Amino acid sequence: MTLLNDPRTRRRRLSVAAACAGLLAALLTAVPAAATPDPGEGPAAQRKISQGARAGVAAAIADGAIPGQDEIVHSANIRHLANIPKDALPGTNSDLAFQGKYAFAGNYDGFRVFDISNPKSPKTVAQVLCPGSQNDVSVSGDLLFLSTDSSRSDSSCNSTTQPVTEKSSWEGMKVFDISDKANPKYVAAVETACGSHTHTLVPERKNVYIYVSSYSPSAAYPDCQPPHDGISVIKVPRKAPEKAAVVNFPVLFPGEGPDGGGNPGGPVNPGVSKTTGCHDITVLPAKDLAAGACMGDGILFSIKDPEHPKVIDQVQDNVNFAFWHSATFNQRADKVVFTDELGGGGAATCNEATGPNRGADGIYDIVGKGDKRKLVFRGYYKIPRHQADTENCVAHNGSLIPVKGKDLMVQAWYQGGVSVWDFTDSTKPKEIAYFERGPLSTTTLQTGGAWSAYYYNGYIYSNDIAKGFDVLKLDDKRTDPAKRVRLGELNVQTQPDYFD
Repeated sequence: MTLLNDPRTRRRRLSVAAACAGLLAALLTAVPAAATPDPGEGPAAQRKISQGARAGVAAAIADGAIPGQDEIVHSANIRHLANIPKDALPGTNSDLAFQGKYAFAGNYDGFRVFDISNPKSPKTVAQVLCPGSQNDVSVSGDLLFLSTDSSRSDSSCNSTTQPVTEKSSWEGMKVFDISDKANPKYVAAVETACGSHTHTLVPERKNVYIYVSSYSPSAAYPDCQPPHDGISVIKVPRKAPEKAAVVNFPVLFPGEGPDGGGNPGGPVNPGVSKTTGCHDITVLPAKDLAAGACMGDGILFSIKDPEHPKVIDQVQDNVNFAFWHSATFNQRADKVVFTDELGGGGAATCNEATGPNRGADGIYDIVGKGDKRKLVFRGYYKIPRHQADTENCVAHNGSLIPVKGKDLMVQAWYQGGVSVWDFTDSTKPKEIAYFERGPLSTTTLQTGGAWSAYYYNGYIYSNDIAKGFDVLKLDDKRTDPAKRVRLGELNVQTQPDYFD
């Protein structure tokens, strides 16, 4: 592991981009105690588009229908406070986690720690080099957890890429001690079947349970064999994290045949991903509930016994959903928002041709009680601004904005930017604020935009794949009550009870 310490402490309203640049990094060395990523979620080659599409982009910019290349635009109720570009970690920026005055930002090359005590001027505290996509990150107490979903030569932070067909290859979870935020220490690694595309914490007083989501098995992969119809459950003792280990692999999609009982995908359901595992899980520990976005299926399950989660309901949308990506509960736990990662994050799916329902969020009400609860579809939400054919755009990671009596959410949409929206009426969701940049290119389709956008202690923080770490301030009477809610820690996939 290499530690890189930074000593630096659609006719739209337009604004000027703010940027922070220049880093001085000192290198320190520490000794550490492929499954298939989503298309578009890794570094991608530029993709050419047709001459007609390029002309369309140019015309839309000229008409003011979309912002110019790299131009920042936003609604009147959002301010862009800061941007910290990528520095020593040049890879794809991924997920975010928060603890006290710190933000932890994942990157395919490792992770970065920011001091956000002054949100207008975040300071880099540490940059840890530890390659392995996606490097989704979460924290609990003195521990930080990192997902590795690429085939590596070993579990160290000095590993190199290695074919997934080799038995000696490694993928899974890494555990760091972050008691000293400026000097994270790598303390444990746990290999999991098919790696760890994402993970979700179920924290308890003595132990932290980790639900590991992964998928895409193959008979040619020694450590990722079909059927892969469940999740790995890891138990991490807080006082002895080096003893972390897989304690269960619950089957969430039981069924006959080699692929289990999930969505069969095409050709039975054309355009829909076959379910061979889960992409992401969100838990609501206060309600003993979890929601899983599992490729071709959405599921609701009980986590009363965290080592043995139990599926309550399973739903599919074989008309408009292609790939169930992530989930968010509302505060009362009577709704779930599921996202659809149409095009895998690498396609222009927010253009006019795709329409308002494909690649949208799906809003489901939870009806009934106990183990008889059901997910009932109510409506779709998609950003109301069309994006260029050169902009990869997709519904991605977001969080609640905690306001009693309202269901409000902020969400990342890759090059669609950041959207704040209201789903208090499940059938009539509406956007109330937005922030975005113009296309990275007007001639080729390039991968970029906001991977995660989360509300934390009065501000919105976003990790842009290409542009770096953004801080936004939302000033709106509908969301202002959330400013009074303060958290000591936030992993969005472990939703807190904001008002307890």
